[in-house]
Amino acid sequence: MSIAPNAGRLPDPHTLTHLPRLVARYYSDRPDPSDPAQQVAFGTSGHRGSSFKGSFNEWHILATTQAICDYRRQEGIDGPLFMGMDTHALSEPAFVSALEVLAANGIETRIDAGCPETGGEPGYTPTPAISNAILSYNRGRTSGLADGIVITPSHNPPGDGGFKYNPSNGGPADTGVTKWIQERANALLVAGLDGVKRMDYRQALKAATTQRFDFIDAYVGGLERVIDLDAIRGSGLKFAVDPLGGAGVHYWPRIAERFGLPLEVLSTVVDPTFRFMRLDWDGKIRMDCSSPHAMAGLIENKDRFDVAFACDTDHDRHGIVTRSGGLMNPNHYLAVAIEYLFTHRPGWSAEAGIGKTLVSSSMIDRVAAGIDRRLVEVPVGFKWFVDGLMDGSLGFGGEESAGASFLDKQGGAWSTDKDGLILGLLAAEITAVTGKDPSERYQALTDRFGAPVYQRIDAAANREQKARLGKLSASQVSAKELAGQPITRILTEAPGNGAAIGGLKVETANGWFAARPSGTEDVYKIYAESFEGEAHLARIQAEAKALVDSVLAG
Repeated sequence: MSIAPNAGRLPDPHTLTHLPRLVARYYSDRPDPSDPAQQVAFGTSGHRGSSFKGSFNEWHILATTQAICDYRRQEGIDGPLFMGMDTHALSEPAFVSALEVLAANGIETRIDAGCPETGGEPGYTPTPAISNAILSYNRGRTSGLADGIVITPSHNPPGDGGFKYNPSNGGPADTGVTKWIQERANALLVAGLDGVKRMDYRQALKAATTQRFDFIDAYVGGLERVIDLDAIRGSGLKFAVDPLGGAGVHYWPRIAERFGLPLEVLSTVVDPTFRFMRLDWDGKIRMDCSSPHAMAGLIENKDRFDVAFACDTDHDRHGIVTRSGGLMNPNHYLAVAIEYLFTHRPGWSAEAGIGKTLVSSSMIDRVAAGIDRRLVEVPVGFKWFVDGLMDGSLGFGGEESAGASFLDKQGGAWSTDKDGLILGLLAAEITAVTGKDPSERYQALTDRFGAPVYQRIDAAANREQKARLGKLSASQVSAKELAGQPITRILTEAPGNGAAIGGLKVETANGWFAARPSGTEDVYKIYAESFEGEAHLARIQAEAKALVDSVLAG
C-alpha cells in the first residue's frame, strides 16, 4: 500500500468532519431498504456506516434496537441490558434513539451514571466495561440474565457510527444471533418502521426501566483482581497512557488516583473531530493504536517514559510503546503477554489454553510449545474465544489486530470482549515485575525461537471470486511446496474448533500464508509470515498470490 505524504501529521483543520452536517444527516435522511449499501449489515462487529453515506442514521438504529428487543423476547432474555457509547459524534444520537426504543419496549436498561466531567449526563463507556458488567451481573445466575449494547465504530474515522450487540456471555454475538437481528431490522425498514415502539427521549430517561449505573466504579474497582497493581505502584518507573479521546478518558485518571500508580494521563480531551490525532497511513483520521502513523505523537515521546500505551476509541484495542523499541507490532506484544501471563499466574488452571486467530503470528505457536500449553487456533473474530474465557479453558485469547483479553488472577472470567485497558496495564506490570520492558522481552523470545517477519497485503478480487475463495477446499490446492519448503498443512477449517475459516491457510516449517476475502472491499487479504527473513517472506507472498489467483481463475 502507498503511504500518504501527510501520514503521521496533524490534520488540516479545513479537512475535519463537519459535525453539525453529520448529525443533521443522521436525523434527516431515510435509508432505501432496496439498496444493499443502505441496509442494516449487522455482522460480528455490529452495524457500521456513516450518515454521509446513508448507511448509519436514525432509522437504522430504531430498527436495529427494536430487532434486539424482539430477539430478547424470543430468547427469554429478561434481565437488564447494559448500554454504553464511545466518543464518536454519531454515538450520542444513536444512544438517544436506542434508549427511546428500549424504554418504550419496557426493557430494564442500565446507562452510565455520569460523572463531574460530563456534568452528570451519561458519559462514555469502553467495550470491556460493558462486557465486565454483563459477566458480573450474570455470575451465579441461571435466569434473568443481562446482555448489552455497545455504540461504537471502533477505531474508524470520525464520520462513522457503529452499533453492536453483546449477548449474555458478554462477548460479541455469534453469526446466528447477528443474522437474526439483521434480517428483522431490515424487515422493519421495509415496513417503514411499522412495529417499532418508541417514546420521547426525556420520558425515556425518566422511565422506571432506565437506571443509572456507575460503570467506572464497577470496572476500576475490580482491576486488582486481574492486574498486579502493587508491583506497578512500587516499581519506581514512569508510565503514560493516551486515551486518544476515546471512551476511557474518565477511567484512566480514576485508575491512576485510586491505586496510586506512577501513570501520567497525557490527555483527557474529548473532541469528536479528533483533530488531535495524527493522520493514518492513507491520510485519514483513524484512532488505530497499532498504527505507527496514528501513534506518531506518542512514539515521539517514548523516551519520557519506561512504557506508554494507548487505546482505540472504544478501548477494546491496545498499542504499546516502549523506551527500548518504540511502538510494538501487535503480534510481538501478544507473544510477550502470553509468555508472561502463563508463567506469572499461579491461580490459573494448568489446563488453561492459549487462544489465537489463525492469522496471528506463529511465534505464539512456538511460545505455547515452549511453556507446554495447549494452543487453540480459531478463525478470525474474537467471538471464537468467548466460551473458553467464560469457562476458564482459555487463559488468553488474542487477535493480530491488537485485541485481546485474559482471565483474572484466580482464573475467572474478567471480560469476554477485547480489553485494551488491561493489556496496557499488563505492559506496565511486565516491566515492573521482570525489570525488562515488553520489547526487551520480545527480543529474548526471538533469541530463543527465531525472529519472524510478518505482513498483510491486499489483492483485487470481485464478488464472485471472493465467494469462491470463501468456499475453497484443501483438495483444490495441488502445490507441494511453498517458497522452496514442503507444505506441511493446508487448512480451510480452523484446527482449534473445526470452524470454516472462510479462506485458505498454507503452512511450512518456517513460514505460512492465509488468504481471506474482504467483507467490505473488492479485495482479498493475504497474511504471510517467515522465520527466514524479508526475502523469504516476499517469495511466500508472490507464490501465495499466484496460487490463490490460479484457484480463483478456475
